[in-house]
Amino acid sequence: MTFKYSICHPNKENIEYRNNPISDEEVIRVAEKYSWIEQLNLLDSLEEIYYSPSLDFICLENNRSLCLTAVYDKERKIEFSLWYSRPKKVKVLFGLLGESEKTVVDDVWSFTFENALKYLEHFVKGRYPVIEELYKN
Repeated sequence: MTFKYSICHPNKENIEYRNNPISDEEVIRVAEKYSWIEQLNLLDSLEEIYYSPSLDFICLENNRSLCLTAVYDKERKIEFSLWYSRPKKVKVLFGLLGESEKTVVDDVWSFTFENALKYLEHFVKGRYPVIEELYKN
């Protein structure tokens, strides 16, 4: 599978889009090498904040995406939220009109960097049921 990604910077109003296709291995490298701590420290120094540091990876074959967003917790430890966008069947008018498919985005919080990378790897390998389990609660 191939992916593209975007970057949300704390000090920039416009999202940076990287539209050159990259492989699943490159996705993991981008996330591992991203300057999460520096971006969080920058966020702390700003008066006007646009975004929390985030990387959003989109699969070009199916338009599913997984976004990693970093924040500091109360003890100033880095933690991540995962934002998963995918098609999902939903009931129309309580099921009276059947089902339709629409794109939904769910988020789940409080992951370590290592766990966030683990779920990113599941995402890039197409192991979507593993990720779906996070959002069933």
